[in-house]
Amino acid sequence: MTEISQEIGRRIRTFRKMRKLTLDELALIIYKSKSTISKYEKGEISIDIETLYDIAAALSVNIEQLLYYKKQASTATYAKNVPSFFSHITQFYAYIYDGRSHQLIRCVFEILFKAESQQFKTMMYMNFKDYETYQNCENTYWGYMEHFDALTNIILTNQDSPMEKASIQILAPYLDTDTKWGLFNGFSSRPMMPIATKILISKKRLNEDDELINSLKISKEDIRLLKLYNMMSVT
Repeated sequence: MTEISQEIGRRIRTFRKMRKLTLDELALIIYKSKSTISKYEKGEISIDIETLYDIAAALSVNIEQLLYYKKQASTATYAKNVPSFFSHITQFYAYIYDGRSHQLIRCVFEILFKAESQQFKTMMYMNFKDYETYQNCENTYWGYMEHFDALTNIILTNQDSPMEKASIQILAPYLDTDTKWGLFNGFSSRPMMPIATKILISKKRLNEDDELINSLKISKEDIRLLKLYNMMSVT
């Protein structure tokens, strides 16, 4: 039993329960026994790549969502010009305040691998209750992160509702700080309308207190700049 097998098994179990599938039902779909599926989920036996693809298809997830990337894994395969904020991390956190429901929205990002050019495939898990099972969330987005001279841009698509798109712009990612402000914009279905708001990106989980919430709310200074520029800006 290895750490990798245990984590992959935990993810399979999380997504299986999200899809409301029993062990018997998943076993039937991928032509395995119930006991084998149970051993996969417990990390007691390793999974061959073909079976992993079958499980991902049965659970309607990208196979990368089942893979395990250590949080501080080496980024030696990354491009040399990855900005300081994102270097040597494969996971980071983000926070948004939703004034419609008056609640803090927490997110976890996974940087999966380098694609063509300077793109990095990225998953965003949005609005979950427990960090231990953050994949069990209200919305899952997938897309790509790109780094430019003074900007990091993340373009995302809702996995369950492809019409819902989102993007995040982060200014000056080459400054090595623990947190960065960004602009989150996308298309909301509650109610159906385009939205834009502040998002706080962090290398570590933050204390979810009043100070954090107040910093995420649109301030008087934000409104002043909005009127001045006739634009929503976040720096």
